[in-house]
Amino acid sequence: MLPVVLSIAGSDSGGGAGIQADLKTFHAFHTFGTTAVTAVTVQNTLGVTGVHPVPVETVRDQIAAVASDLRPAAFKTGMLATAELVETVAGSIRELGLRNYVLDPVMVATSGDRLLAADAERTIVQALVPQSTLVTPNLDEAAILVGFPVRGPDEMRRAAETLVSLGAGAALLKGGHLDAAEVVDILFDGTDWHEWRRPKLGTTSTHGTGCTLSAGIAAGLAHGRPLVEAVADALGFVNRALVAAPGLGGGHGPLNHLVPARAPSTVGARSADV
Repeated sequence: MLPVVLSIAGSDSGGGAGIQADLKTFHAFHTFGTTAVTAVTVQNTLGVTGVHPVPVETVRDQIAAVASDLRPAAFKTGMLATAELVETVAGSIRELGLRNYVLDPVMVATSGDRLLAADAERTIVQALVPQSTLVTPNLDEAAILVGFPVRGPDEMRRAAETLVSLGAGAALLKGGHLDAAEVVDILFDGTDWHEWRRPKLGTTSTHGTGCTLSAGIAAGLAHGRPLVEAVADALGFVNRALVAAPGLGGGHGPLNHLVPARAPSTVGARSADV
């Protein structure tokens, strides 16, 4: 049976991030994508010029409609825009008993434009982090969530431990913003550590990387893959999509979601414990 995955996130009119990137990724990973749109954004590769939150009742009803008929085997959240929407989504997750939750704490777009109200930041920590199977912050998002600067691998590990102590099932700290020639991604599940390293790519086609990564992980979980395997597959997919980026737009361009979801040479591979 084709696994169903749900994305609860905002719509990107430029097609590179948000719901649009999630659906492309779900398709690449051979899953059936469903959505609950939380906000409509006005954006392209140059930036965000408008954010229009969807009424909370409509968001709640979208989630319930999907869950009642197309029960997701896994789901993710992305842009939630306001504290009220965060609380609504958190309540829906609890009430509907949704499982295999990948929390992408979207706060700022690649262009630097804010996508989450400041008063919603603590609500994410209190209402969503404790329900998550995995939380996937970049360095800036991690610093906001844990309350201290996150600039290198040591601080990434401390942040991962803090997020797990706050109730997350696991934390994946994304190192794409590291000021180094190498990207380091660190996963902690409360017991074991896993680390992935790769050279940093010299590209501006980075719009939607976080959305694509979290969607790929959710798709892997929907297929029943272990968390470490789902993370490794999604990281590999994002890297291949960056390398093959089509170079569209005049700003931070989109990835190429047409690359293979799982590279044959890495299927079944595991990261080294650290």
